[in-house]
Amino acid sequence: MIIDNTVLAKLEKLSMLKIEDEKKEELAAQLTEILSYVENLSELNTDGLNPSFSTLEGGTPLREDVGIKQPEVAQHIFSHAPNAENDFFIVPKIIE
Repeated sequence: MIIDNTVLAKLEKLSMLKIEDEKKEELAAQLTEILSYVENLSELNTDGLNPSFSTLEGGTPLREDVGIKQPEVAQHIFSHAPNAENDFFIVPKIIE
């Protein structure tokens, strides 16, 4: 799949990100390269593989799930949002 200006404009609108005009050609090329890599992966024959296959003996190591409060991280993220209020992103209503 090739990312052209039409697809890039749709991605820009859906992500609510503003892509600078001078960066659009480079970004489209990078996205096209990523998609071609993913398409290569789809050609692999995985019929004989167990879906829960792991190269780690004993499964994936787990860590303790501990919450950490870092309000400055949320403030930094929301400072870049086009519209946010009370630590929530404000987006257009798409479902009636």
